[in-house]
Amino acid sequence: MDMILLSKMVNIVTTKGLTKYYGDLKAVDNIDFEIAKGECFGFLGPNGAGKTTVMGIIYCFMPPSAGEVKVFGMDVNKNPGEIKARIGVMPQEDNLDPDFSVLENLIVYARYFDIPKKDSSKTAWELLDFVELRQKADVNIKELSGGMKRRLLLARALVNNPELLILDEPTTGLDPHSRLSVWEKLRQLKLKGTTLILTTHYMEEAERLCDRVAIMDSGRIVAIDSPNNLMKMHGGNLEKVYLKLTGRRLEA
Repeated sequence: MDMILLSKMVNIVTTKGLTKYYGDLKAVDNIDFEIAKGECFGFLGPNGAGKTTVMGIIYCFMPPSAGEVKVFGMDVNKNPGEIKARIGVMPQEDNLDPDFSVLENLIVYARYFDIPKKDSSKTAWELLDFVELRQKADVNIKELSGGMKRRLLLARALVNNPELLILDEPTTGLDPHSRLSVWEKLRQLKLKGTTLILTTHYMEEAERLCDRVAIMDSGRIVAIDSPNNLMKMHGGNLEKVYLKLTGRRLEA
């Protein structure tokens, strides 16, 4: 997405002075950023950098300790219900219900959004087509491969037709073929106008998908820009940029 165009768009997420403590540990340290409508924005950094904490605050899973966070122009502390209704979340962990089939996982999840059963069934089949799992509709979750589970988690995150999709390490643990499959689905969603926010360990994932990335280290944002601009400014690929800005290598 063109950077000039981004500057003219409506911001879906705005943070000012975002800080989060866990006891005495400052997990997120006074960060500011904005995410535009239709943008794919990535948080790049190792475990412990604060990426997942920032995501959890955006989708109202936890409150900030200090600072201001607005999503769709609404304060995350004051309007969590309204915000959650318009967001889809694909978590890093596999939390699919093992007692249900692939199709049932989607239909049951739709109840959280008060979607009528006749509508949720239609939506579930459409989403299974989108993630190419129609033939697995009646299969138990335990029988799915890791790549299939990641695609089903993506489908589940889309049940409420979200305007903003949050993806925490969407391709962690996947083989190259499965990773490419998830990337293609995310590109299709972006083309439809869905705003995407993702965390990742993978440099190639950030380069291929993100309009901009925020490089995080020890709870702070050390740089925000497009992958291409960061590589031009600092020289080398994103891995070298990260090493230059943080003084250490990014380990997956």
